Amino acid sequence: MKIGVKEEEPLRVRIFTDGACSENPGPGGWAAVFNTASKCSTISGNEKMTTNNRMELKAVIEAFKKVLSKNLSDAEYELYSDSAYVVNSINNGWIDKWQQNNWKTTKNDDVKNRDLWEELAFLRNRTRSLGIYIKIIKIKGHAGNTFNELVDKLAKEESLKAKEGVDYD
Repeated sequence: MKIGVKEEEPLRVRIFTDGACSENPGPGGWAAVFNTASKCSTISGNEKMTTNNRMELKAVIEAFKKVLSKNLSDAEYELYSDSAYVVNSINNGWIDKWQQNNWKTTKNDDVKNRDLWEELAFLRNRTRSLGIYIKIIKIKGHAGNTFNELVDKLAKEESLKAKEGVDYD
């Protein structure tokens, strides 16, 4: 470090994701909020027939895609989800074990939502190959966190759009 020169801190990006389904299965929505010290942006979408777990996964997948589109390997990423299904599957290494076992569980059952898990595994490997690491953190849902409440609201709005047949493209 040079004396008198302030080192620039890395960009810290906090990502909050959520999925929602008005019926399970049924119309669903997903959302992600990207928050830095200077900016907040959102992405969201919906599907006409899906499940809550699929929307939780879709939110994380779309967040990874957005991170990849920015290609900021010097940023620090934290992704927050209130889905134990998603967080535990990643942090406990289940996704890696499923992939090694040709997408079979330890009981030799097919992994549910395999298509989305495969996509997430690919995206996670792609980010890592570029030096982009995303820390996955479990957050308690409906506990007053502003950004968690926002993604919940956006995902529910998307679910309603899907239910009402609103074409948002």
